[in-house]
Amino acid sequence: MSTTIKSSATAIQPKQLVQQTVYSILFTISFTHLLNDLLQSVVPAVYPIIKTRFNLSFTQIGFITLTYQLTASILQPFVGFYTDRKPRPYSLAIGMSFTLIGLLLVSFAGSFVHLLFAVSLIGIGSSIFHPESSRVAHLASGGKKGLAQSIFQLGGNAGSAIGPLLAAIIVVPYGQFNIIWFCIAAVLGIIILSGIAKWYQEQLDLKASNKSAIVKEEQPSLSRKKILFSLSILLVLVFSKYFYMASMTSYYTFYLIDKFHLSVQQSQVYLFAFMGAVAAGTLFGGPLGDRFGRKYIIWISILGVAPFTLMLPYASLFWTGILSVIIGLILSSAFSAILVYATELVPGKVGLIAGLFFGLAFGMGGLGSAVLGKLADKTSLEYVFKLCSFLPLIGIFTGLLPNIENKNLNK
Repeated sequence: MSTTIKSSATAIQPKQLVQQTVYSILFTISFTHLLNDLLQSVVPAVYPIIKTRFNLSFTQIGFITLTYQLTASILQPFVGFYTDRKPRPYSLAIGMSFTLIGLLLVSFAGSFVHLLFAVSLIGIGSSIFHPESSRVAHLASGGKKGLAQSIFQLGGNAGSAIGPLLAAIIVVPYGQFNIIWFCIAAVLGIIILSGIAKWYQEQLDLKASNKSAIVKEEQPSLSRKKILFSLSILLVLVFSKYFYMASMTSYYTFYLIDKFHLSVQQSQVYLFAFMGAVAAGTLFGGPLGDRFGRKYIIWISILGVAPFTLMLPYASLFWTGILSVIIGLILSSAFSAILVYATELVPGKVGLIAGLFFGLAFGMGGLGSAVLGKLADKTSLEYVFKLCSFLPLIGIFTGLLPNIENKNLNK
């Protein structure tokens, strides 16, 4: 793998750094994103086992997610800000190493406190991986930033979909210790990311020695106040998306078990279908944003999913499965468009923006999981899903964003 990556780097001329899309790198970094998010999704996928073994409440389940998500979210903007100034290609492999150690500790964890410590290491790994891997995708985009981000996001969402299915096969029937088998994927990720790091470093060296070949990104024709306001709107939309996603990723299996009396493994199949739809929908958001404008894709993705989320809590098992797939397809197209829109608002700060938005996504997922778990303990999971069904209506605020046409920002 590393030989292939190095050969690709050698074949790229300085002028092509900003003109050609390097698909070999995009799909390779997407695959590592698949591995990273697959490993992250293992712990939520085995929540039913963990809940039973340690006799946990839904509030404690929420705190496990909160611990992981907060360590991932708080560090990411700082990592991105630092690497914007001083890129660290080999930090990609270091981040995956933290994830490897965290998984090992989860498989051996004997108490709730041990679980919290283990998932915090997985969160640290995520906080290092996402900003720098987003920069790799941006660097390899050749100007097709929406497409590049969608390919990158496709890997992550595919991993999130495959993780629960593999957990249902490998962990659920045999117990918590079998999480250790997922460490093989982490080792593979470290090897591949070391190869990516070589290509990344070569690109940095080429750019440093051929500065005249670098095309500067266009500055937005917006005031600082308007840019900050637009970023705030985007962050609110991310809150809406990921707070709703938290209800699905953390509690969808419990909801199906409680309402329709499914087994743990049956509920995991439904979660896989939802996460698979999320992975598929991700692929369309970026390219459509490149062609028609980010704002319209964001609008359709978040506000457009509201009718389906509002129907979900009242549906039969069959229609619950159908609606969850539709929701996953539509809702998932937003993030690539949001992230690229934000990087065009603040050009030259890919690491900071990626860290901020990935961090907020993880933070909202963790906070949402904790809050919704507490609410579920006090009321019911059905009430939680009814309440969350209104969150996509926040998408109406997309109308306050400035339009983006032909990569020019207008007031």
